[in-house]
Amino acid sequence: MRMDVGVFVPLGNGNASPEILRAVGRGAEERGFESIWVPEHVVLFEEYESSYPYSPDGKFPGGADSGMLEPLTALTYLAAVTDRVRLGTAICLVPQRNPVYTAKQVTDLDSISGGRVEFGVGVGWLREEFEAVAMPFERRGQRADEHLAVMKALWSEGTSEFHGELYDLPPCSMYPKPVQAPHPPIHVGGESDAAMRRVARLGQGWLSFNRLPGDLAEPLGRLDAILGEHDRRRDDVVVTVCPYFNPVTPEMVEQYAEAGVDRLIVLCLAFDLDTLHSQLDGLVNDVLAPAQALG
Repeated sequence: MRMDVGVFVPLGNGNASPEILRAVGRGAEERGFESIWVPEHVVLFEEYESSYPYSPDGKFPGGADSGMLEPLTALTYLAAVTDRVRLGTAICLVPQRNPVYTAKQVTDLDSISGGRVEFGVGVGWLREEFEAVAMPFERRGQRADEHLAVMKALWSEGTSEFHGELYDLPPCSMYPKPVQAPHPPIHVGGESDAAMRRVARLGQGWLSFNRLPGDLAEPLGRLDAILGEHDRRRDDVVVTVCPYFNPVTPEMVEQYAEAGVDRLIVLCLAFDLDTLHSQLDGLVNDVLAPAQALG
């Protein structure tokens, strides 16, 4: 029974300094964490009608001024100050982004990092953000599928093209190709059956937020059934869970592993260097060391 441990690090207004980013990258790598994951929202709002799926009151945990660094930009900086740690998006909001530019950012990051990208993707929940970037909120699931198909074509084909209902890519070429062939692993975020089907059709992993060990049997059962419908098995995908704001004890680490989690990514949110190092050390003691003791 083995489980990797990474850190989920929101980087934005208040902790987006080069000093914090360097300390995050070097500190996580030196302590032996497997990966660093960063989120995405290009704009936030004080007033919004959309419901955030990971809090009881439907509100995002932060005001409009909390902000976030664009994830692939942040990971590119982290790639420059690290050598080993994996670099993940948790999550990239694929249907509200141009797929060609996103594919270019991902392949370039994979190239300059030496093949360390983990591409976590999702369909998004904040209608107001889609409107701000002039992208339709409706049919975002279909749009995500087509955008991912465009990206995979650009990553893996010499001359790439795609002709869908919502996006049309004329014959063109994108180089360099990703170091990881045929492309970086795609981890689909989301709890719905639609997200599970996207895992089965397109993904190399499932990424779940805000779940405790006892909450995993039901969604993993659904995932197993949907994978089976596509002639795939759980062994074909990586199950990544971020407990989010839930604290993780050494006892819970073993419970996550027993529940079927392959990678645990734990929250590290600090606004000064002393707090950052203290949090990382605490996560080593409470999460990383117990996970390594599993074998």
